[in-house]
Amino acid sequence: MKHNLAHYRKTARKLVPFIAPYRLSFLMSVAMVCVTTLALAISPSVEGMATSLLVSDAADLLNHVPGAGIRFDRLLQLLTLLFLLYLTKTVSQGVMAFTLTGSIQNSMHDLRNAVEQKLTRLPVQYFDARPFGDVLSRVTNDLDTVSNALQQTIMQILSGILSILLAFFMMLRINAPMTALVFLIIPAAILITRFIVRRSQQLFIRQQNTLGRLNASITEMYSGYKEILLFNKQEDAIRSFDSVNDDLCRSAFRAQFMSSLISPLVSLSTYLIIGGIGIIGCLLAISGSIQVGQIQAFIRYVWQVNDPMSQVSNFSAQIQSAFAALTRIMEILEQEEMEEPERPAALPDPAGHFSDSITFEHVRFGYEPGKTVIHDLNLTVRRGQTIAIVGPTGAGKSTIINLLMRFYDPDGGRILMDGVDIRQLRREDLRRNMGMVLQDTWLFNGSIFDNLRYGRPDARRDEVISAARLANVHHFIKTLPGGYDMVINEEGGNISQGEKQLLTIARAILKNPDILILDEATSSVDTRLEKQLQEAMTYVMENRTSFVIAHRLSTIRNADRILVLDHGDVVEQGRHEELLEKGGFYARLYNSQFQSSAETAV
Repeated sequence: MKHNLAHYRKTARKLVPFIAPYRLSFLMSVAMVCVTTLALAISPSVEGMATSLLVSDAADLLNHVPGAGIRFDRLLQLLTLLFLLYLTKTVSQGVMAFTLTGSIQNSMHDLRNAVEQKLTRLPVQYFDARPFGDVLSRVTNDLDTVSNALQQTIMQILSGILSILLAFFMMLRINAPMTALVFLIIPAAILITRFIVRRSQQLFIRQQNTLGRLNASITEMYSGYKEILLFNKQEDAIRSFDSVNDDLCRSAFRAQFMSSLISPLVSLSTYLIIGGIGIIGCLLAISGSIQVGQIQAFIRYVWQVNDPMSQVSNFSAQIQSAFAALTRIMEILEQEEMEEPERPAALPDPAGHFSDSITFEHVRFGYEPGKTVIHDLNLTVRRGQTIAIVGPTGAGKSTIINLLMRFYDPDGGRILMDGVDIRQLRREDLRRNMGMVLQDTWLFNGSIFDNLRYGRPDARRDEVISAARLANVHHFIKTLPGGYDMVINEEGGNISQGEKQLLTIARAILKNPDILILDEATSSVDTRLEKQLQEAMTYVMENRTSFVIAHRLSTIRNADRILVLDHGDVVEQGRHEELLEKGGFYARLYNSQFQSSAETAV
């Protein structure tokens, strides 16, 4: 229990910076809760006074006391006071709801922004090591869980504490011995809550983690929906989903059931105490030590103590879910960001452009400890050269690009740009010089025009059209309804893969980078378009440093240098004709492609 409380306090403190800017609204909400609770605390006493007045007057009438009668003027005063108390409670509750909702939603707005900004600063390896659906679940489901818990429980907890304190104060005014009996509810509730929370906290953590797995599973299945249909794996997908869904059902059931036991157990102790109070109260009323209305008010106060205690079950479920969710959110905010130099260097070029050479000096790198992908890479690339990188799958081709882009930093050695270690450059300055076209295309939901100028938001329309012409995609765009203003749906599902590839190439051309990186950029283009694209690329790469990762070796014949990688080592390098004459690894790769093509044609 002590560990849980310490964990709760530590986690809650992390939320304070997001709530602090709206503390005035929170304080106003707290003030309104105090007014509401005070009105509720006074109401039973007024009701009891009205009941005692009616009982007393009725008794006098039955006993034929001279001048006896119902004192309607006094009764009207009590009822008016009661109406004002309930009206005050209603108004204060409304004000509290307004101020609390505003402050909490603003706090959650800031927390979402903080998470989103953090995600943009996290290294690529963070996303490589986690399912996308789990990250998405933290940003959506977990944040909603925290928001709902704050909205529904924070003031209820404060109201409950104040209600209990005021209720005990009012009960002490009525009768101290009966109040002492009611005090037994508190240790009973504490013991019950402690017993259950200790066993349910891990269940709530498991519930949130399983929910993240479920989201990851759903994201994975729907992103590969066509492949599932192609291989008739619908039943396997359903079984996989059912397995995770069953885990979520079991963990959620156990967590919710365990926490829901608090309310009936606390209520049971309350019923037993109310029974004892009823007996004691009757005896005291018979002896004339207490009035009937006071017994009524006292029992109402007992329920004001019981209600917050019973609601602990709901609070417990929401709070534990919220803390489990908040822990997952804070894990994102506490991740180490991409390190930037305290005093960033600048490229020698006055405008901050790459102008001379890129050098890899004894670069060593592995994605996981003990598993080296690049062993000892040494390479110098001059401005304007086209470097092709080839090799079998897993040889380390894309890894070199990842290091050059500073998606990852080398484990050993260094990469120099114009003689400056790129780790001494700000990533923003480094990547400003680069344009990249990946094998996996990415387009967002928006017009073709906006997609093309993603890297240059200030580009003019004629510049966008010129880049599209160079990429041989202008004619295709003009045939679309709306042309450049046609809206591409999510993931570009309303155009073909090859057309998406051409659009991303045009986007890179428009950026006009010093360094152009093509990672299998023509893999989704047919032979006719590939030839046109190669002609355009020859023009685009002129006086520009280019790195080309290619599996189709026929597309890199004109490269200034070809690096042949195998198991993380450069086993050969040179021009196309030179490597063929050697008859080594590159020649075998090249000839195997044409042999496969010939066999396929036969």
